[in-house]
Amino acid sequence: MPGSKKGHGIGERRPLLALGVATVVLAAVVVWAVVILVHAFPPRTVRMATGPHGEADDRLGELYRAILARKGVDLQLVPTAGKADNLARLRDPKSGIQAGFACGGLTTAADSPGVVSLGTIGYDPLWIFCRGVSEPVQFADLTGKKIAIGPEGSGTRVLARELLKKNGLDKIVQPVPLSHLAGGDAMERGDVACVCMLTYAESPEVRKLFDDERAVLMAYPRADAYAALFPFLRKVVLPQGVFDLAANRPPHDVPLIADAESLLVREGLHPAIQYLLLEAAEEIHSGAGILQRPAQFPAAEPVDVPLSDEARQFYKSGGNFLQRHLPFWLWVFASRLLVVLVPLLGAVYPLVQLVPSAIAFEMERRIDRLYEELRGIEDRIGAPGGNAGELERELDRFDDKVRTVRVPASYARTLYTLKHHASLVRQRLARVPVV
Repeated sequence: MPGSKKGHGIGERRPLLALGVATVVLAAVVVWAVVILVHAFPPRTVRMATGPHGEADDRLGELYRAILARKGVDLQLVPTAGKADNLARLRDPKSGIQAGFACGGLTTAADSPGVVSLGTIGYDPLWIFCRGVSEPVQFADLTGKKIAIGPEGSGTRVLARELLKKNGLDKIVQPVPLSHLAGGDAMERGDVACVCMLTYAESPEVRKLFDDERAVLMAYPRADAYAALFPFLRKVVLPQGVFDLAANRPPHDVPLIADAESLLVREGLHPAIQYLLLEAAEEIHSGAGILQRPAQFPAAEPVDVPLSDEARQFYKSGGNFLQRHLPFWLWVFASRLLVVLVPLLGAVYPLVQLVPSAIAFEMERRIDRLYEELRGIEDRIGAPGGNAGELERELDRFDDKVRTVRVPASYARTLYTLKHHASLVRQRLARVPVV
């Protein structure tokens, strides 16, 4: 009958269509959640660029590796030519390097997209030791001399060449590409007159040269001018006698210029690994030193590139609540789980609200169809050509169908009413005289 088909048109199929779409959406959300959870945990292996094997930054990397090992992370140290080489590798996403030490003045944020800072971890003076010259050593005394300025790729070389150029000496000195250790040995043999080293005050390389009474340290009486000309440089003062009180070395306060050393990472490095590196930096660098106060480092002091979001959070509040109160792997999982659950609940809640409506629609549709079938039987009672025996058999089949239909308990009364109406139709059929 046309009238009965109209009741089941596109409009009435919309709740079922919506339920189907909701099911697909829910399945997609579940798949997304599984993917997020699978990738929730940070990598177990991280590669860090350090510096020449056996020198200051290589030893520093060993300290970081030991701390991360306690958290189950393998920090693989990659020896390099120095801080400039570290930066070059960090800038190359194909290098596999995810962290490394760098000094200021090597790059800019525009020139190093994808590289961010975890903060400054110390001030490294540019030490210039010479033999065969008398104090005070000045840049003019370097004229014509062989000077170990660090190998290609080292931060020492970059800064030394810049300062020599500023003092008009870049064309009248003989630069030799030797590392700190090799440069110190070469000066001891007399192969070079001076050696430049960009490293921290407590490094063994610096200590060795202070123990050599023939080595003279160059001071920077114009340190303030250098700091003004180069924003990444800082003026520091080496106290008289700090290396040897008995021998009074150095024999007077020495103004120096120091470059800000930073810990840089790839921007995409997992936040949890960034947090571990920041924790390690705090453990390693927060103590007092010859040229630093307690708790001065690490510092939220971006030099060439901006701080990462994780570093800003760390310096602002020491990390989030989960980081401060849960073991490492547990807070990693909990934080990722929150990332999944919030949008998941947002997607599931409206779907849950839709399900009762969809079920109600389906149950009413079933009951409506049964009523239409019963109405069809009733309409043929007493009609011309109506066969009472056939109608009775149809009612029997109808009763069987009603008995087997499954509906929620909330629809039991509706189904009972339908059965009662079927009984009334059967009674009417029984009153029809047999022709």
